[in-house]
Amino acid sequence: MYQRIAPDVKLGKNVRIYDFTNLYGCEIGDDVKIGTFVEIQKGSKIGNRCKVSSHTFICEGVNIEDNVFIGHGVTFINDIYPRATAPDGSLQTEKDWKVGRTVIKRGASIGSGATILSGIVVGENAIVGAGSVVTRNVPPNTIVAGNPAKVLRSIPTEMKVAE
Repeated sequence: MYQRIAPDVKLGKNVRIYDFTNLYGCEIGDDVKIGTFVEIQKGSKIGNRCKVSSHTFICEGVNIEDNVFIGHGVTFINDIYPRATAPDGSLQTEKDWKVGRTVIKRGASIGSGATILSGIVVGENAIVGAGSVVTRNVPPNTIVAGNPAKVLRSIPTEMKVAE
């Protein structure tokens, strides 16, 4: 079993973490399941009763609220204008860019292979279809899909996550 869980990670109760994970400087709530080959970076927060499937990358600045499902191979982006170098030609450091904040609201589901760009809010109970590229905020209780992701329809009341 190989896991890299840094001493600064705050783990809740009953967290299940599978092999080949890399967690540092993040906060994980209670009853969370984290699959194989997942990286969760500093400054990220995962709420209670979430499932993060294998091969997912959760970067700095991502806040995932309670009861959220993250499918396999989901990628979060935290830089609106990514660059390797600063204007003087030197490699960028943390001082050279600003972390974009992304929020996945309570009860949302993100399908496998989705990419969530920086600064996005995915609303409560929303569903992002597999393979979608989310470039704009997703309204609560809606299903979006595509590249770029577009609203397909509202979610029926009986499919919403219970409180």
